[in-house]
Amino acid sequence: MQEMLTVDLKDRSYPIYSGTLLPYGTLIRKALPGVKELMVVSNETIAPLYLDKVHKELEQADFKVHQVILPDGEAYKTVDSYMQIMTALIEAGLSRDCALAALGGGVVGDMTGFAAATFTRGVDYVQIPTTLLAMVDSSVGGKTAINHPLGKNMIGAFYQPKAVIADLTTLDTLPRREIAAGMGEVIKYGIIYDSAFFELLEEQADLSGLLADKHKLAAIVRRCCEIKAQVVAQDEREGGLRAILNLGHTFAHALESYLGFGTWLHGEAVGLGLLLAAKLAQSRGLVSADQYQRIEALVRRCELPCAIPEAMQAEDFLRLMRHDKKVKSGTIRYVLPQGIGRSQVYADVSDSEVSAMICSFKQEQPAAEDPFNRQHPSVPAAGSCPSPQADCQKAGDRKTAEPLVRKVKP
Repeated sequence: MQEMLTVDLKDRSYPIYSGTLLPYGTLIRKALPGVKELMVVSNETIAPLYLDKVHKELEQADFKVHQVILPDGEAYKTVDSYMQIMTALIEAGLSRDCALAALGGGVVGDMTGFAAATFTRGVDYVQIPTTLLAMVDSSVGGKTAINHPLGKNMIGAFYQPKAVIADLTTLDTLPRREIAAGMGEVIKYGIIYDSAFFELLEEQADLSGLLADKHKLAAIVRRCCEIKAQVVAQDEREGGLRAILNLGHTFAHALESYLGFGTWLHGEAVGLGLLLAAKLAQSRGLVSADQYQRIEALVRRCELPCAIPEAMQAEDFLRLMRHDKKVKSGTIRYVLPQGIGRSQVYADVSDSEVSAMICSFKQEQPAAEDPFNRQHPSVPAAGSCPSPQADCQKAGDRKTAEPLVRKVKP
């Protein structure tokens, strides 16, 4: 099973391949016809599962293959990991005629893209996403970055890949929590752009069912990529329309910064961010009570966090959101839904509006026990709570966070 669509950027257009058992070597050779040497960037989790297969197929396609293995997780999306890639490239004696391949999730893809954008002032690269979130979002569109302690993705560049190759068989080893995180980005597309897609998700967004039915999952991945490709083709560098893709992300990045990068997965923070954006929109009359309840129900069904960490207050959000990349002239700009299927950027939202919404939200959605034990050592965790009224488990009673361990390939 193989499908292809195109991100239309004139002479910089590129294909997105999705399906199962995709021929990596053939597709990458087609994307990089003149390249002889290729640096594959992966991490300590993905490399043992898929690097040998990719390496062999690339060699069969007449690439001389080099590799660099990074630590796994958002906590390592840093200048140190970026320098590790740079050092590997330089020590291998590679130059402007080489290319890079990102084999992993969103963290690997973002860092590899940024390395490609800056090594010898720019070399080609391809994306081989291995998480649902990376397949539907971060691998497409050319946003590349590393984190700074003061803000997520504050150091980066717009730099498009030559191809995206999303093989759904890599999701077979993905922990359930990672699938849930990917659904945070999936739900976003329905809210901002496609009400019919949102309705489809309401019918089909059962994690166990999706994992068992590759055809349903493939259709969801394809629709997300279609939407993102259409948006990026119209606004590559986020001067207007593309900003809607940030729905929920202003709140999400504040959550990630507050908890410590990697404590919650990015898609988990986005899931809660969608609820906060929808609640803010409801307070402005942009979203009805019924529409908000539908969004909340879908977020909850996908096992995403539905409550703000107990210790995090409105002033924490506002302080951290002032470091968001979307701030202009000191004003925080919020993407808010207009019902389901449309959204818009608003620059007239006052701090008092946001504070009132967050205080109200915390009262309605108290922090509760979390099946994935997402937490910070010093911060009570938010919950993927079974109901808004669930009691908050005391921080001292919490277990350590569930490790994100990939299943061994059969």
